[in-house]
Amino acid sequence: MRVYYRPIPMTDPARPAGALALAGGWCWFDRVERIARGAEPEVVPLEAAPPEVLERLTAPRPSLAGLDLSRPRVMAILNVTPDSFSDGGRFAAREAAVAQGLRLAEGGADIIDVGGESTRPGADTVPAAEEIARVVPVISELAPRIAAPISIDTRKAAVAEAAFAAGAGILNDVAALGFDPALGPLAARAGVPVCLMHAQGDPKTMQADPRYDDVLLDVYDFLEARIAAAEALGIPRARIMVDPGIGFGKTVEHNLALLRRISLFHALGCPVLLGASRKRFIGVIGRAPETGERLPGSLAVALSAVRQGVQIVRVHDSLETIQALRLDRALVTPDA
Repeated sequence: MRVYYRPIPMTDPARPAGALALAGGWCWFDRVERIARGAEPEVVPLEAAPPEVLERLTAPRPSLAGLDLSRPRVMAILNVTPDSFSDGGRFAAREAAVAQGLRLAEGGADIIDVGGESTRPGADTVPAAEEIARVVPVISELAPRIAAPISIDTRKAAVAEAAFAAGAGILNDVAALGFDPALGPLAARAGVPVCLMHAQGDPKTMQADPRYDDVLLDVYDFLEARIAAAEALGIPRARIMVDPGIGFGKTVEHNLALLRRISLFHALGCPVLLGASRKRFIGVIGRAPETGERLPGSLAVALSAVRQGVQIVRVHDSLETIQALRLDRALVTPDA
C-alpha cells in the first residue's frame, strides 16, 4: 500500500525549534499527515516521513521565468475570447486586451496569462489558426512594453509556437501535455517553464458526472505521472509547475477535498499553481450566482491556499488579490 505524506503548514510567528521551511517559502511545518487509500489520515512526527520526502518538501523551488518563488506570486488572467465563463468578450478586441494587460502589469501582476480558447464547462475546441489570431497580436504588443513574463494558456503546439515567437515565455496547459503530442517536445526545445494541470475529460464533457476513487490521491498520481512524462521529453522538474485543476471535471466536494489538503502537492517537488478564481463552487458555497459577485470568495480561497504554501494563484481580480496578499504577508511575516 502506497503512503503519501502531506506537510501541515503553519505561518504562526511562534515557530518551534526543529520546524522545517516548506519549499523554501513562508510556511513551516513540524508534523506531517500520513495518507493512504482506504485508511484514515494520521498525523505523525517529521521523523516518520522518509528522508527523500522531506527533501522534496523542504527544497527551495528554483526561480521560474525570473520570478523568485520564496513569496507568493499572482498570475493575472487575460482572456481574449468571446465566451470565457467570467469575462468572455470583454477583451476580445486587441486594443481592449492590450490596455487590460498594461493595467494588470502596472498593478503589480507577476505573470500575465493570455488565453484564446475558453475551457469553461461545455466549451468547444477552437481551431488553432483562430486561437493564434486572437492571442498573437496581443502578446506581440504587450511583450516589449511590460516586465512581467507572459504565459500562453493553450493545449496546442501551433498556438504555443506562435506565442513564444511573439514574446510569451511560459506554457500553461490545462491538458498537461496530453492533448497535442507535439506540445511537449516544443516546450522542451523552447526551454520555457510549463504548468501541468489535472483535468478529468475535456472541457466539453468534463462536468458530466465526474468520479474518483480518492480525488486527492488520484490527482496527485496523475500529476506525478505527467511530471515523469515531461521529464522524459526533456523538460526538467526545475521548469515544471503543477495545478490540481479546480473545477476541471470535479464537483463542489471534489474541489473542497483538494483545497483542504492542497499542501500534499508540495511533495511532488514542484511549485504549485492554483486557479480557482470566480469558479462555480465559490458561487454555490458563497451564494453568489453571478461570476462578478465572487470576489470575496475568490480572495478567501486564494489566501487559504497561500497559507498552505501555494506559490502562484491565477486570478481574474489581480489588484484586489495583490492587496490581500500584501496584508496577509505583513501579518504572518513581520520582516516582509
